[in-house]
Amino acid sequence: MQGTDPTVVPVILSGGSGTRLWPVSRKLSPKQFAPMLSGRSLFQDTVLRAAAATEAAPVVVCSGAHRFVVEEQLDAIGISPALIVLEPVARNTAAAIAAAAELLLETDPDAALLVLPSDHFVPDEEAFASDVRAALPAAAVGHLVTFGITPACAHTGYGYIRQGAPISGIPRVFEAERFVEKPARGVAEGYVEEGKWHWNSGMFLLPAALVVRELSLHEPDVAAHVRSAVARAARSAGVVELDEESFAAAPSVSIDYAVMERTSKAAVLPTPLKWNDVGAWSSMWDVSQHDAEGNAGRGNVIMVDTADSYVHSDGPLVATLGVHGLAVVATKDAVLVTERGRSEEVRAIVEVLHDGGRPEADSAPECRRPWGTYESIDLGQRHQVKHIVVRPGHKLSLQRHQHRAEHWVVVQGTARVVRGDEVHTLTENMSLTIPQGEVHRIENPGPEPLHVIEVQVGSYLGEDDIERLDDCYGRA
Repeated sequence: MQGTDPTVVPVILSGGSGTRLWPVSRKLSPKQFAPMLSGRSLFQDTVLRAAAATEAAPVVVCSGAHRFVVEEQLDAIGISPALIVLEPVARNTAAAIAAAAELLLETDPDAALLVLPSDHFVPDEEAFASDVRAALPAAAVGHLVTFGITPACAHTGYGYIRQGAPISGIPRVFEAERFVEKPARGVAEGYVEEGKWHWNSGMFLLPAALVVRELSLHEPDVAAHVRSAVARAARSAGVVELDEESFAAAPSVSIDYAVMERTSKAAVLPTPLKWNDVGAWSSMWDVSQHDAEGNAGRGNVIMVDTADSYVHSDGPLVATLGVHGLAVVATKDAVLVTERGRSEEVRAIVEVLHDGGRPEADSAPECRRPWGTYESIDLGQRHQVKHIVVRPGHKLSLQRHQHRAEHWVVVQGTARVVRGDEVHTLTENMSLTIPQGEVHRIENPGPEPLHVIEVQVGSYLGEDDIERLDDCYGRA
């Protein structure tokens, strides 16, 4: 049976929090947006990998809290999205995929979703594009295709798929006979030895109309609530904000459980593609280059008499001596030391931090905003010092504070500052004071990032002492 090849649209799932990669990955700045392996983030690498496989602009599904970092990172690699879909609450992959499918069906009834988690490591773009081309004929004749990775070992942290009979007339694609989630060691070893089992990569090629039909059949509550969330969504300039009440009512289930394990349409394309879900620091060690002692390092690190370890620093010098098989990770505000083999358990530390109300659980020192970033570099009883970076062409909200005054010093770039009825232009080494209660705004009119040191003085320095009078990002 022959079918017409559908339009393949990348759907980038970017809603994860990556707690096992704490302290680099946190709820407000998860791993997919961090430059974990190169100068680009895993999210950016995923989008570029999709661009190598299909010409269609991507649909990105993410948390509303990450909208602006998604826009910033797409802009940095020169990619314009077809849509950015904002999830008001996390509802797992079935709901996220259903929302993307419903939106694509509005304009293209023959669209197929190339579903890609945004935090996976797949270095060979050409091989991946070849796999997508090989899967396309199966999708065209009515199959939901998953990409099964040839297992390199009996990994117990991945799901497995057993290939069944070959699909007639379509090379390399088989019926997906059985799905098993994270088997025990002995079971996984048997799967690898048998040779017909593959790691479940979480990457799919799904005809939009078919996945919606199958979801309606097997998980009707998910399908109905997501359909309502799309119908009631707020839409503006390529951004779709799903209705919170409807979306929150959808059951939180994975696409594997909701559809792939229960449908008669599931197929698998086995591939020897190099792939890693980068789910823990042990995974980072796996995908990194090793020295003669089996060590991998990133950042400001020194390793002496150290073996089989992963050492990472985003700031301070980290030195190791006489250790073996560790993962050591340092950021500006936290240090993790664990046996590399236990790095899957790091989420337990995040739970302890949450229970204790510690801010390190969710937020990093550098806070992202739609206009750029700020970082608190000193905090005292009545003062705080911040390093503010404003992106070219962006500006903060027109605002005032009831409990603090601010003093701004331009370190690099050009600032246009509104202070009451005055407008000032400040360049490097120039400064300006904003009295308590004064209306003000800072803007970067130049082509380079604007760096400002802000000194706050007052009785209360919290972020909620901001009264926004005007804001181009809709926060006023």
